[in-house]
Amino acid sequence: MAIAYSCILIAVLLPYLWTFCAKFGKSDDGIAQRYDNREPRAQQALLKGYRARANWAQLNAFEAMPGFIGAVLAAIQTGVPADRVDTAALVFVVARVLHGVFYLANLAWQRSAAWMVGLGAVIWLLVQAILRVAG
Repeated sequence: MAIAYSCILIAVLLPYLWTFCAKFGKSDDGIAQRYDNREPRAQQALLKGYRARANWAQLNAFEAMPGFIGAVLAAIQTGVPADRVDTAALVFVVARVLHGVFYLANLAWQRSAAWMVGLGAVIWLLVQAILRVAG
């Protein structure tokens, strides 16, 4: 289960990688805009290109995190075998890293595919937990 718990840690930290890119990365035109910590949300609302996509990747990573954490913990609690939980957790993390990379690279269908794989891992974990309880 150490792998699954490590994946939870990665999922918790991953949005901050995209946040860093949004706040401090260069825009598509190569110009670095200074980050304004006094009004970060107002500034992020005005971002364009790469930095806007990084902000959106950050928001989406935060949205995906609770379902993943709940699914891993439900699977562990109900006795889903550790190797299965670990594998699904790794699939989720790899998919979410790729999701962010594809977001930044502006690769729309690839981003959507990575999103679906990550969601599939969460659903798989929850179904396995349900089957253990029902069964």
